[in-house]
Amino acid sequence: MGFKEEHSKWLAEHLSRRNGERKGRLERGHAHGEKMFMEKIWWPMFGNFDGLYPEYEVTDWRGRPYFIDFVWKSGQVSFAFEVKGYGPHVQNTDRTRYRQELNRETFLQIAGYRVVAIPYDDLEQCPELTSSLLGAL
Repeated sequence: MGFKEEHSKWLAEHLSRRNGERKGRLERGHAHGEKMFMEKIWWPMFGNFDGLYPEYEVTDWRGRPYFIDFVWKSGQVSFAFEVKGYGPHVQNTDRTRYRQELNRETFLQIAGYRVVAIPYDDLEQCPELTSSLLGAL
């Protein structure tokens, strides 16, 4: 099977195991940037979605839930991948949101995740750079 078929199957499988806000978040949150990451980067590198979890829920230091775009569990290492567009993460943010995002990334590292920010613009303009950098991890 090709990317589209495998992606649809993988997504349906994750949706079937969720309910409530966890399901709603996956339906709303798995959007264009996340799909582009999977098609242009993940699929060519791995050819499968084994161990990759979309819109992965974690509880922060305040006891509040939030969602990571993707978590990949590979042996003893867990990676947190965040696809970041310039608009929502820089241009349309304020100091409070900016601080919260940085604190969230620091918390994820404390919790044992290797945090990897994926620039949306690189997915569109130079996906080979992202592939190369991820390959070095």
